[in-house]
Amino acid sequence: MRNNLWAAILALAIVISAIVFANAFQNRHKNADTISVTGSGKKDFTSDLIVWSGSFSRKSMTLKEAYATLDSDRTKIKEYLTTKGISESEIVFSAVNFNKDFDFLYNDNGSMRQQIFTGYSLNQNVTVQSANVDKIEEISRQSSELINLGVEFYSNPPEYYYTKLAELKIMMIAEATKDANMRAKTIAENAGSSLGNLKKSDMGVFQITGQNSSEDFSYGGSFNTHSKNKTAHITVRLVYQVD
Repeated sequence: MRNNLWAAILALAIVISAIVFANAFQNRHKNADTISVTGSGKKDFTSDLIVWSGSFSRKSMTLKEAYATLDSDRTKIKEYLTTKGISESEIVFSAVNFNKDFDFLYNDNGSMRQQIFTGYSLNQNVTVQSANVDKIEEISRQSSELINLGVEFYSNPPEYYYTKLAELKIMMIAEATKDANMRAKTIAENAGSSLGNLKKSDMGVFQITGQNSSEDFSYGGSFNTHSKNKTAHITVRLVYQVD
């Protein structure tokens, strides 16, 4: 009687194990039936913020005289920019940097024989940040007029930014996701299947390049600042169950 009971229990355990194994095997193959697709989003936009900077310098044998002439240049630059329509709140001057300059005399064997003080060199940067992109862009091209005012001014190329980048990115993620979903549906339908649940999603690198440029994408994401007109790119990878 006891032997028959143990035999029945063993038989039941074997049946249950077989059912569990069969379900696991079936689910394993079911989970393997997936489609992986990549969708892309692309959007052209124009920068709405410009940052333009330049530098100016003076040199004199005395620190007081060098600073006085630099201060005069700073006043001329500020008046020039405000006359052009730039508000004072958009103009920022950096701290003044200065160096002691020397000429060095050397012996025939290459060792230094004497150092001669040649004066103090002072330099300062000015930065303009504005939402009036076109106006600042034009002023940056005209800044050589400061030379006629006696200012040794060196202009840097403007940098262009977009203040609504977060909203743009969200919109592009939605566009790329929609594109990936359409690709997945097309693949499934052509294969005689139907699209099931979404199993996984990954967002690719967000890239910003100049419009109609040949800039290369970078692994960490490129971020163009030297073009006013830009193009944003993004990719989204989706993995769907196939029924």
